[in-house]
Amino acid sequence: MTPEHLPIEQYDAQLAEKVARLQSMMAPFAAPAPEVFRSPTSHYRMRAEFRIWHDEDDLYHIMFESQTKQRIRVNSFPAASSLINALMPAMLDGVRDIPALRHKLFQIDYLTTMSNQAVVSMLYHRKLGEEWQQHAEALRDNLRAQGFNVHLIGRATKTKIELDQDFIDERLTVAGKEMIYRQVENSFTQPNAAMNVHMLEWALDATHGSKGDLLELYCGNGNFSLALARNFNRVLATEIAKPSVAAAQYNIEANEIENVQIIRMAAEDFTQAMNGVREFNRLKGIDLKSYQCETIFVDPPRSGLDADTVKMVQAYPRILYISCNPQTLCENLETLSETHNVSRLALFDQFPYTHHMECGVWLTRK
Repeated sequence: MTPEHLPIEQYDAQLAEKVARLQSMMAPFAAPAPEVFRSPTSHYRMRAEFRIWHDEDDLYHIMFESQTKQRIRVNSFPAASSLINALMPAMLDGVRDIPALRHKLFQIDYLTTMSNQAVVSMLYHRKLGEEWQQHAEALRDNLRAQGFNVHLIGRATKTKIELDQDFIDERLTVAGKEMIYRQVENSFTQPNAAMNVHMLEWALDATHGSKGDLLELYCGNGNFSLALARNFNRVLATEIAKPSVAAAQYNIEANEIENVQIIRMAAEDFTQAMNGVREFNRLKGIDLKSYQCETIFVDPPRSGLDADTVKMVQAYPRILYISCNPQTLCENLETLSETHNVSRLALFDQFPYTHHMECGVWLTRK
């Protein structure tokens, strides 16, 4: 039985275990009791990926059990959004009897929004061409006739065929204000939309009354940058992935936000620029010295912050740190706690029924 299929009644017990585990991990840093944010217990995942299993005339979605690697047929997936659950059988019905769509189809990826939009990516172990596109267009039109606001994409080695577009626009109400977030297929997006709203509102509350400007590393599509912009004079944010930067620029315009500047560069490179180690063409025309950044926000990958970036982050009076891996957060805190106190701690149950935890800390200089 996969974690996603655990009975819902086990949710409270598993969440309590996560709270206890996080408190134990954070005890060496004199952290306060965590503020705990519960997830919806079903239909919380806005994206899901499934392998496709071909069985004579039939085909169906499958997943692999994480430890035994046992193949599990998935007819419905309660963890995923209602839209994903509705699309799953509709997609299979649409490709089952169409050789051009079915042949060597090995995976289907679903990305949806709370605003009821979807991008579905079909992955193949063969070349895709005009025949595939014609049948995929017919499938898309049939899905839309059924009421699905869906866009289809075909992927194969060195090939990507978009029907219409490769993005959808999410709309979230954050602390009373509607935010528009463009989400691009095959790029990082927050998987649990309800929990994302909790994280954004917690971050807004933690930084309420902040002075000066905000520096953000790893900004993605501007998810936090744009929500936090209302608490700061200006926001300077960095991101290395080109599609995410393009989405962030669109989101700035769509939300009519005028005080956010996005720079496409790695956090490690930006650290070198801030430390005067190197000069970068991408920073020409940007007066870094004009920014009065008293707060820095980081949401790094699972590996956490590298040693140089940790040292750079220490220079800021206030640090907002969102972590998808409390273990590497604690490793970073071994250094950060030399100069800062953990003033607030939050547990965001981004991944119910799994061992994974997402958490946030608000650090203030000693």
